Amino acid sequence: MVFRKLPGVSASGMGLRLSQKFVFLLFLSGLVTLCFGALFFLPDSVRLKRIFLSKTEVQPSTVGSGSENDVKEHLKRPVKEQEHSRAMVSLTVSRSESASVRSVDTFTYNKFKSCLIKNPLGSDSGKAADPKTNERREKVKEMMKFSWDNYKRYAWGKNELRPLTKNGHIGNMFGGLRGASIIDSLDTLYIMGLMDEYNDAKEWVQTSLDLNSNGEASLFEVNIRYVGGLLSAYYLTGEELFKNKVLELGEKLLPAFNTPTGIPRGVINLGSGTSWSWGWASAGSSILAEFGTLHLEFVHLTELSNSPIYTEKVMNIRKLLNKIEKPHGLYPNFLSPVSGNWVQHHVSIGGLGDSFYEYLIKSYLMSDKKDEDAKKMYYGALEAIEANLVQKSPGGLTYMAEWRGGILDHKMGHLACFSGGMIGIGADDGAPEKRQHYLDLAAEITHTCHESYTRSGCLIYETLIFTH
Repeated sequence: MVFRKLPGVSASGMGLRLSQKFVFLLFLSGLVTLCFGALFFLPDSVRLKRIFLSKTEVQPSTVGSGSENDVKEHLKRPVKEQEHSRAMVSLTVSRSESASVRSVDTFTYNKFKSCLIKNPLGSDSGKAADPKTNERREKVKEMMKFSWDNYKRYAWGKNELRPLTKNGHIGNMFGGLRGASIIDSLDTLYIMGLMDEYNDAKEWVQTSLDLNSNGEASLFEVNIRYVGGLLSAYYLTGEELFKNKVLELGEKLLPAFNTPTGIPRGVINLGSGTSWSWGWASAGSSILAEFGTLHLEFVHLTELSNSPIYTEKVMNIRKLLNKIEKPHGLYPNFLSPVSGNWVQHHVSIGGLGDSFYEYLIKSYLMSDKKDEDAKKMYYGALEAIEANLVQKSPGGLTYMAEWRGGILDHKMGHLACFSGGMIGIGADDGAPEKRQHYLDLAAEITHTCHESYTRSGCLIYETLIFTH
């Protein structure tokens, strides 16, 4: 093919001068960049997979970072698409980076119940063979029934009873949800054999528990009271009512994880899904005892829903905690949900930190001792606590001090008294040479707490101050 040379135009330039070619190429490269880049701003990330992956290629499931699209797509996708997505996850999860995040078979209550070693109510409806033990149990039941009867009389349907004024209180911790005392008591009433009271509570859940609230709630409190209470009631009784309610509520909590790190914020509006940190929390941080006290319930939400998203959320928390540096092996109480860094180096086994450690050892035990990650984190934390926080007073009382940037604050809060029981239940699975040591330490901590009650005279205290 022959090109005819035009007057004043170079044939080698195909009719374009050098400057014109440069402008044309600049425009073309900008257009390509704009079109290609626009793909990554599409609201549905699945479109990218359709473009760049073949129809038979499947991406392995990974632990989510907590992006907004992650939760929104889970909630908004049609049921068929969600089921297809779950099937894809189940095919590829064996190749994922964490075996703990796995697809599960559809939960069957009867199959679960057949695995129980003992009936929830015990032999002979919970009556012990030892007369003294039975007498003590009956006294505890009497105290429970006294509390329940007065709650029902003065505060039925409210979140709690104010004993001095004898009226009900709703408070602002549960985002407009009602009946926290009812939900939190379901399992206790059932285990104690208080069946009339249990049936009243179940009827209230069926007729009056409205989850369509639009208020600001504590993620932590809603999880341990409502989610935990409903899960326990379902596992004890097999009532589908409790399962349906807890799965409905669980989805409302997912938007709290919409942060750059996946670390949830402490407060969530159950209606809009907007979340934020507590105003008193240092620099907008999340609290260790709050985001660290979700694992047990969220693993079971995955079990019952057959959706991996709940387990993915809490496993992502573990992943971040294992990655970041811990001062002397300790876990400070304040963590930024934006940067994923500790906000200040304040460590306590009491308030702000307490149940994080409890959930580690309980996660290990709940997994039939297969959750090696939880075991490693728990005993690693306990070793750091012993090395840095466990102290003995001049009077011989063992206590757990607080730690502020390397300086010990010789006080132990009332909430830290749970640690005696925690160390005790974890003793058998520690290193063989340390098992008796852990039992001794648990007894010493419990003795200190017992002494604090008896020495205070009124059996009430918030914090013990130790002088050296």
